[in-house]
Amino acid sequence: MSTFPNSPKLVRGGLLLVDPSSGAVRRVITLQYNPDSISRSLQIKSTATEGSDRSEALRLKGPPVETIKLEAEIDATDQLEIADQQAVSVGIHPQLAALETMVYPTSTQLLSNNSLAQSGTLEIVPMEAPLSLFVWSKSRIVPVRVTELSITEEAFDAALNPIRAKVSLSLRVLSIDDLGFGQKGGSLFLTHLQQKEQLASLNPSSALSVLGIGGIP
Repeated sequence: MSTFPNSPKLVRGGLLLVDPSSGAVRRVITLQYNPDSISRSLQIKSTATEGSDRSEALRLKGPPVETIKLEAEIDATDQLEIADQQAVSVGIHPQLAALETMVYPTSTQLLSNNSLAQSGTLEIVPMEAPLSLFVWSKSRIVPVRVTELSITEEAFDAALNPIRAKVSLSLRVLSIDDLGFGQKGGSLFLTHLQQKEQLASLNPSSALSVLGIGGIP
C-alpha cells in the first residue's frame, strides 16, 4: 500500500557531532523512534542568596543550567525481517556503539597520550571531544554534553548480539558561560536563545482582567 501523498514527512530527533572550531559535521546520529516525551529542567543562576543585599534579588548571573532527559528505543526487528546483512551479523551493536563512543576518548587519542607520557612529557592536555548538538526540530538545536548514558539490552539473537534496547540519555545544555562567545557552540547557543525569544514574542500578553484585577495596587 502506498503512503498517502498528503501525509507529513516524519522528522526525527537526534544528535550531531561537529568540529568545535569549524562546525563541520563529523557524524549524524538519528533516533530510530522519536521518544514519546522529553523532560527538561532549568536551574536558575541568580545572585540572590540567603542574607545577600536586596539589590541582588532580581539579578541573574547568566543563563540557567538546563538538563534534558529522554528515553529512546532501538529495535532490529524490521531489519531482521528483510534479512538486512548488518542486522543479521551484528544486531544493533553499531547503533549502540555510535552513542557510546560519544563519551569515550578515541583509541588514537589514548595511544597518543600514552606515547607522550612514555617520552617524558610533563603536561598532557586533556583530550577534546567533538561538540555534540541535540537536534529536536529546527527550532531546537542546542550544544550539549552527555552527562549520563544508560542502556538496557532487552533481546538477543542466537549469537548474543543485542537486537532490542532502551537507551536513557541525560544531556546538559552548554551555554555561553560554558563555551564563550568565540566558539561555534557559543554562537549556536545564542541562536537558540534568540529563537526562544522570538517564540515567546508570539505568545500575546493577556489583559489584567483575566487575572481578576484592574491594575497593580
